[in-house]
Amino acid sequence: MRPLHFTSLTCAALLVAACSSQPPALWGANDAAHRQALPPDQAYPELFEAVQRDQVFSDQKHFVDALPKRDPAKIRADYLAQRERSGFDLKTFVTDNFIESGEADSPAPKPGAPLKEHIDTLWPVLSRSYAQVPQYSSLLPLPQPYVVPGGRFREMYYWDSYFTMLGLEQSGDKAQVRQMVDNFAYMIDTYGHIPNGNRTYYLSRSQPPFFAYMVDLEARIEGDQAYGRYLPQLQKEYAYWMEGSQSLQAGQALRHVVKLPDGSLLNRYWDASATPRQESWLQDVKTADQAAGRPKEQVWRDLRAGAESGWDFSSRWLGDGKSLATIRTTSIVPVDLNSLMYHLEKTIAKACQTTADSACTQTFDQRAQQRQVAIEAHLWNSAGGYYVDYDWRAAQQRPALTAATVFPLYTGLASPEHAKATADAVRGGLLRPGGLATTQISNGQQWDEPNGWAPLQWVAVQGLTRYQETGLAAQIGTRFLHQVQGVYSVQSKLVEKYDLSGMGQGGGGGEYELQDGFGWTNGVTLKLLHKYAGDYTAGQ
Repeated sequence: MRPLHFTSLTCAALLVAACSSQPPALWGANDAAHRQALPPDQAYPELFEAVQRDQVFSDQKHFVDALPKRDPAKIRADYLAQRERSGFDLKTFVTDNFIESGEADSPAPKPGAPLKEHIDTLWPVLSRSYAQVPQYSSLLPLPQPYVVPGGRFREMYYWDSYFTMLGLEQSGDKAQVRQMVDNFAYMIDTYGHIPNGNRTYYLSRSQPPFFAYMVDLEARIEGDQAYGRYLPQLQKEYAYWMEGSQSLQAGQALRHVVKLPDGSLLNRYWDASATPRQESWLQDVKTADQAAGRPKEQVWRDLRAGAESGWDFSSRWLGDGKSLATIRTTSIVPVDLNSLMYHLEKTIAKACQTTADSACTQTFDQRAQQRQVAIEAHLWNSAGGYYVDYDWRAAQQRPALTAATVFPLYTGLASPEHAKATADAVRGGLLRPGGLATTQISNGQQWDEPNGWAPLQWVAVQGLTRYQETGLAAQIGTRFLHQVQGVYSVQSKLVEKYDLSGMGQGGGGGEYELQDGFGWTNGVTLKLLHKYAGDYTAGQ
């Protein structure tokens, strides 16, 4: 096993400017519950809005990640006192009072280095250890080291991390897998859920619930005792997603839970806040301005819920399939989320079995069975022969074929007949020269045609393999490997998303430039290389 070298919280790493005078106090994981810093839009709201509206930085995330050099309340007071003075310069004020965040570098590979070797060299580069952070930082401390995606993403993200962990395990870094599972368990215990990422401005939402899959991964490494150890956190995460379900009336929704008229309990994406996202503030303000006739708070919550889905953004969430101003994420019951919730219920049942709690096992097995019935009743499109999302407000299915249709296969809830029909639909509608398409709609959103994403390739490959659709699985997996290898050969990097149309390039669209690094692409690529032993011929 090769050693990992972690970036520590030092003057060189985060406190370059501050260390020349008086560095801010540090606070660590043990302090997180009671010393949590205010997110930037609350700590210095007037300054925050001015910086974002004037686009002092080209990326809206840049300022919310910047570190205040002193007490934010004093920075705010000084800004309010100085902003109307002659000669006041906003950029200079920011430079004087904040340490700007940097990028997570991805070095060029050694000349001729194979793809696998280059990925192995990236893990230490993307590794971080921040058990302590400056007290005014938007970064949340974590007790164990972790891996970030790369580029503008300098913090740990929820569902990204599972696919990164697959790669770490494939590289032999089993200790790092355990450390990351422990970090997620810590966040559940500290905040009541796993936030979108370990930043203060991400605390109002989560992301697709892959924690149960992380526990599965750790259990494959050390044995079933892992299930018992993480059972309390599995149950707490379930409680977060199901909060309010006990009192919910049929035909209503509360937080993440929807109760359909027939009594079925299913889940949706939702965010506790109804304001513009701090990291995309100007984009969200403009989107709400374009949504004529809709309350801005509703638009902002739907945008935030779209961010929680991980598919930010996609035609899946748009009323007209085209304009972001028509987003209605909270009105939609997603097939991927509910498949993951089914797996969470099954995992809790298994964990309870390992602790000899038969009543708990029976309860969660029953809940999983009820969810499976509800998914088959409401999310199976019999006309098309594949799984879809459901608009609970309009009381109708959303018939678009998307890559989310493979999640019931991935989690094992699909019947053999429905799995075969879904495979046929995927083969005919989503298979592209570079792998599995995300949707069939091209509208400029990054989770739409022609982009393909590593996690969805892995979910498809595993789900199809589970139902003996090995030929289609190999086509998707090997075609995606060709795409990754093609970009790597020309540009010497792995990127966040790929254009699957056969153009041999990274993906486009979305709110920011294409990022490289890249955590989940690295992880999935290693797993696919192992699964198909470097033989890409099936993808031709």
